[in-house]
Amino acid sequence: QVQLQACGGGLAQPGGSLRLSCAASGRTFSIYVMGWFRQAPGKEREFVSTINWSGGNTYVVDSLKGRFTVSKDNGKNTVYLQMSSLKPEDTAIYYCAAVTTYYGRTYIREPAKYDYWGQGTKVTVSS
Repeated sequence: QVQLQACGGGLAQPGGSLRLSCAASGRTFSIYVMGWFRQAPGKEREFVSTINWSGGNTYVVDSLKGRFTVSKDNGKNTVYLQMSSLKPEDTAIYYCAAVTTYYGRTYIREPAKYDYWGQGTKVTVSS
C-alpha cells in the first residue's frame, strides 16, 4: 500500500504562486511515476504533470508549461507542484497520484493507470 498526502492549497490572487506538496509513505519503493491532476467545479479531472520516482524525468502539459513545474525531494519522498502566475481558471482541486505498475515511460496521463490517489487539495485563485 502507498499513502499519499497532498497539501499546500489555498487562496491565491491572480498572478500569485502556490506550491503543492504530495508526501508519499508506505511501500514507496513500488512507485514508478507520480502524477498531478486537477478537477475544476463542474468539469472532468484533468491531467497536469508527471514525474518519475527518481525525479529525473518530468512532464507538464503544454498549456501549463512556463507556469507550473514539478519536482521531487528524494530524501522526503515528496513531490511538489510549483504554480506561478496563477489564473482564475487554475481554480480546482488538485490531486496527486502514484503509478506502481511499470509502463516504461514517465508520461502517463490516463487516470486509470494510477493505483493510488491522495485526498486532493483545493486551490482557489481569486481577487
